[in-house]
Amino acid sequence: MAHRPSWFRDGYVFVSYAPTVGINKDGEELYVVDPRTGTRTGELDDKVLEDVNNVIWDKETTATSRWVERERLEPGLQAVPVYFDDRSVANFKTLLEEPEFSGFEAVTLGDLIDDGRVVARPGHGSPSADLRTGMVPYIKVSDLRAGQVNINPTNRVTDVVAERFWRGKTSGLSPYDILTPIRTSKNIGDFAVLMPGQERLVLTKEILVLHAAEDSGFDNFYLLWAMSLRAVRRQWDRIVFMQTNREDVGSRYREILIPVAPSRNRADEVSESFRKYYLGMQELRQSFLDHLSESDKYHIFLSSAEAVEEEIEEELEEL
Repeated sequence: MAHRPSWFRDGYVFVSYAPTVGINKDGEELYVVDPRTGTRTGELDDKVLEDVNNVIWDKETTATSRWVERERLEPGLQAVPVYFDDRSVANFKTLLEEPEFSGFEAVTLGDLIDDGRVVARPGHGSPSADLRTGMVPYIKVSDLRAGQVNINPTNRVTDVVAERFWRGKTSGLSPYDILTPIRTSKNIGDFAVLMPGQERLVLTKEILVLHAAEDSGFDNFYLLWAMSLRAVRRQWDRIVFMQTNREDVGSRYREILIPVAPSRNRADEVSESFRKYYLGMQELRQSFLDHLSESDKYHIFLSSAEAVEEEIEEELEEL
């Protein structure tokens, strides 16, 4: 009969999701850094070993370890340690116990998508570099920064290529859609807003687009407010896995819990600052674009409507 250690628990697997294991990304030893001097010490930074020692010698788990039912680790199910770090979920549920969240309900994105309150779609696709020669902006994950969709004038495709990736004449995007990377980015879970005039874009397939349905009881600004809550944002950390050398969430974004307000009035109330900011920004953007359109002297990309490439080529030919 096989020996069973005293710490062993039948039907369970011990999982540590500690952040360090004594080795850095280059395969070299990772040492503890003295915070007072900013220099390395001779002690290996191995939090996983600390968790293992705790369960072996003290028969206790830590803040970065737990026992998981063996069935949850069977083939086909998640078997990545960080996935079982449910501290962010517990923090979210604690948030909903605060007075200001009275009446709010915790609902997963997956349930909101399934019942039609939220529309989710992936990006259009990823045209190769040799196809980026036209006028329709191609948006990569690196173009989603600080809540904005930043158009890179050096990454654009022709109408023919765009329509091929759109699978039609239009992109299917709407003003104030909210977008986040879902692969190959450290900004997974950080959302940017698609401003009016930016709908004619080709989005890389590694972007997730969310849009509140008309009868959902909340709008896109509320959805952005909910996704921006720290207790919601932190949940993304447990569903981001490494796929070879790239971050990836797959369909696990459906597990993200967000608060759903008890009424449309309450939803509008808590998200008013987000609504006011982006609507106010759009007024300024439109005023600026109107000014730019009064002259042919500018070359600035704020929307997907600018068509200046031909003008530049004509100017160069005249030199």
